[in-house]
Amino acid sequence: MPNAINVLALFAHPDDAEFLCAGTLAHLAARGAKIHMATLTAGDCGSTTLPAARISALRQKEASRSAALIGARYYCLQSKDLLVFYDHSHLNRVMELVRQTRPTLVLTHSPVDYMIDHETVSHLCQSACFGAMAPNFKTGIHSPAPALKKVPHLYYADAFGRRDILGNKIESCISVNISTTLRRKEEMLACHDSQQAWLKTQQEVPGTVATMRKMAQEAGKRAGFRWAEGFRQHLGQGFPASNLLKELLDGLVR
Repeated sequence: MPNAINVLALFAHPDDAEFLCAGTLAHLAARGAKIHMATLTAGDCGSTTLPAARISALRQKEASRSAALIGARYYCLQSKDLLVFYDHSHLNRVMELVRQTRPTLVLTHSPVDYMIDHETVSHLCQSACFGAMAPNFKTGIHSPAPALKKVPHLYYADAFGRRDILGNKIESCISVNISTTLRRKEEMLACHDSQQAWLKTQQEVPGTVATMRKMAQEAGKRAGFRWAEGFRQHLGQGFPASNLLKELLDGLVR
């Protein structure tokens, strides 16, 4: 990577990025990119036994430990689970984060997913990437960061289960070979130990790492890799059309 770039992975909850794109982030970090990992919420509803304040504090610590494994910094925008809305308050926070981290590359949720929080974060992220270079959009934050000079490249990670809420398949267009970073991805996801019991109870997930491995294996089969992560690039008007992910990870992307 000739010039170090900033990468922002913005997702709804702690552990979302680890499930969906940690292998890709590990590749980018190894090539000199500065990685920023952020969530809208602290995961306050992610427990059946701990009160919201305690599970939120615990999950933020888990997310920070995970990010540190690839030299990344973790940010939490302090929204609440199931209360992530497309409104002025949330867009201000996401816009300010984009301006502060100044990314060239942004990874986020699929705009169609199984959970409204994920979809809303995706839409917030799209708007923030597009509007971050508009100086007349004021975030209302004390000492705000300046507007960006360019719209960043935006990629959507696979939807969980690769299906929409009606069961229709959502296929990725870009696959990243994570065979050499799978172990790091496993270590990052394992930091979120508090979610083992929650996901087993709430979604009948037998184990987070085992579930993630199955997802990565299925993504790999589609692309001819052993293990992979899938993405789609946002190519709407005003967004860059070059496949930056492929340029940065030459030989690892199909």
